[in-house]
Amino acid sequence: MAITQHKIGSGFDRHSTADDVLAGIDLTGKNVLITGGYSGLGLEATRALSRAGAHVVVPARRPATATQALYGIPRTEVHELDLADPDNIRVFSDRFLETGRPLDIVIGNAGVMAYPNTPIGPGWEPHFAINHLGHYALVNRLRPALAGARVVSVASSGHFLSDIRWDDPHLRHGYDHWLAYGQSKTANALFAVHLDALGAAEGVHAFAVHPGSILTPLQRRIPREQQIAQGWITPEGRPADGFKTPAQGAATAVWAATSPPLDQYGGAYCQDCDIAEPATTDDMLVGGVKPWAIDPGSASRLWALSGELTGLDRFS
Repeated sequence: MAITQHKIGSGFDRHSTADDVLAGIDLTGKNVLITGGYSGLGLEATRALSRAGAHVVVPARRPATATQALYGIPRTEVHELDLADPDNIRVFSDRFLETGRPLDIVIGNAGVMAYPNTPIGPGWEPHFAINHLGHYALVNRLRPALAGARVVSVASSGHFLSDIRWDDPHLRHGYDHWLAYGQSKTANALFAVHLDALGAAEGVHAFAVHPGSILTPLQRRIPREQQIAQGWITPEGRPADGFKTPAQGAATAVWAATSPPLDQYGGAYCQDCDIAEPATTDDMLVGGVKPWAIDPGSASRLWALSGELTGLDRFS
């Protein structure tokens, strides 16, 4: 089934914050899981969702750092989770399921950019493994807790850089970290397309989001000189024109996780607190979505590949 990609008039825009999109929404009694919910956009989302009454579970590769970052934010809890470690994902998921708690919202926010080319596990490319396969495995293992849930996959306009490298997904024949990152962001979008197709009958809806251009710890491995050359920051170190604040950057994921009208648009790719339009340029600041990131056939193919690589497929 084709994915609908047109604005629905949400009433919000690129300037809206996470608190703005949650105004009037009561999440009391709702359980939310946000990977990377202790840094950058994830931390802003955690704060806003907690203020709206949600209980927020924050899995973290650095639990002590996460605990410190979340100090004073009510209804939050931290647990160890390393998305690069399949065994650790299993342990975290099993422990969560043992609590018997449902998850109403899952936001796959954690990710890496310009990560060193150090193969993970059985030789997986690290961006593909952490940004995509780790979240794929986590959501599959948590399936018993997800009836009626919203799952939000944080992609980006980085998907402009690469479709899935079907003949060489681990980039063993010519490595480029930007192509690797771009492929992982395409995978994030396709993951939402097929998860929604598989889960809709049980009320599970999935969406991918482009948060916009924001300076966060995600860019920590990019040298300052390169960030200036890329047009991300000014020579004085300020964010370039067109960049969002972290609170604005968190808004689209929070909107996709809570907006009632989105139920009928499952699998859509969202931007600026609305459904994104098809991309008409290659300008990533303008954004939109490229056709390869919402293709149902590619989404099904990626799901099958991910299931083969991880040994998990609990939705098909």
